[in-house]
Amino acid sequence: MDFIYAWSSKLDSLSPLLDWSGIPLDLASLAALAAGLGWASGLRLYALVFVLGALGRFGGVHLPGDLAVLTHPLVLGLSGLMLSVEFFADKLPWLDSLWDAVHTFIRIPAGAALAAAVMGDMGGAAQVAAALAGGTLAAGTHFAKAGARMAINASPEPVTNVSASLGEDALFAGGLWMLLHQPLWFLGALAAFLLLALAVIVLMWRFIGRLFRPRTRSGAT
Repeated sequence: MDFIYAWSSKLDSLSPLLDWSGIPLDLASLAALAAGLGWASGLRLYALVFVLGALGRFGGVHLPGDLAVLTHPLVLGLSGLMLSVEFFADKLPWLDSLWDAVHTFIRIPAGAALAAAVMGDMGGAAQVAAALAGGTLAAGTHFAKAGARMAINASPEPVTNVSASLGEDALFAGGLWMLLHQPLWFLGALAAFLLLALAVIVLMWRFIGRLFRPRTRSGAT
């Protein structure tokens, strides 16, 4: 089955991926989609599940692999509810960090599961590889987001937190649009994002290390 044109049933401007070094065109496209879903899961998991489910159920888009389960009314309803809750929780400094801490155990396995679901028709090896990649991308995105927001939440004023949250909403929407319409451009942007996320994680790790480093007494020999 040609997954490229299945995805473009309602998204006619979808740009197909190039044939990379003999990799089948449909497999390359699915790999890019799996990577994108892993990234998006670490940023806005519930919005991702709801948008994909709505596209499949109401937009006439054929979701590849095992993603069709997202069109079930129960999944749509629950993801829509959690999307609404997260939209407001993410903008409250006292709740945002707690929300991110809890979702460390949700976003990462969900990113792995969604990436594996993309490869539902490609065999077990492809599913395992996609799960590993999707979980890793979800983890990187989640920890970069959580670390940056933890630093922002240290500020007592709420404006910075709300602005950061709205910026993440815009980043998710723009990234998902690019994934569906310009997948090659998305992969380039994803590489740049991962470099930035790595820098944020390293900086936060060093900051936490300094906080817990034992202080030497002044004048001690």
